[in-house]
Amino acid sequence: TKERIFEPFFTTKEMGRGTGLGLATVYGIIKNHDGFINVYSEKGEGTTFTIYLPASEKEVVKERMISDEILKGAETILLVDDEDMIIEVGREMLKAVGYKVLIARSGQEAIAIYRKKQDKIDMVILDMVMPYISGGETYNRLKEINPRIKVLLSSGYSIDGQASEILDRGCNGFIQKPFNIKGLSRKIREILDS
Repeated sequence: TKERIFEPFFTTKEMGRGTGLGLATVYGIIKNHDGFINVYSEKGEGTTFTIYLPASEKEVVKERMISDEILKGAETILLVDDEDMIIEVGREMLKAVGYKVLIARSGQEAIAIYRKKQDKIDMVILDMVMPYISGGETYNRLKEINPRIKVLLSSGYSIDGQASEILDRGCNGFIQKPFNIKGLSRKIREILDS
């Protein structure tokens, strides 16, 4: 198992409880930053991941910018992701900045919830890679229900490729995982206030 944990789509979870992309995404992000990751695991004790990244040669700027502010809201957001960690962290971030949060763990569930509660949902945060129905297909179906739907696409992959195709079809924005509360709050306000 340890030898395969960074392979895309490898998972020890039951079918439908994760895509097996979490650690593959982490590995990809670390490699893109010229870093590496070590894994130490002991049965019955747990696992430790140690990440090594090269130090930046750029000068540290201590200037506070307006864009660093956490922007709050009170709207209702449907958060769609098949990874439990993203759901839990995302829900807490959104609640912390004032939003009401509905959760869907699959494209099918998102479509069903949106169909039932679209008049109460102001925006959807949609994972791009999910089992059964992809984020792109889910987006198309949501757009059929409401052509003016506001959607923020999220992915551990870069905006190139499939994400840019979905954006070209009218999706309102993109945020790369892992995201932080400042970046997420800013993207949400950009979309809701447009």
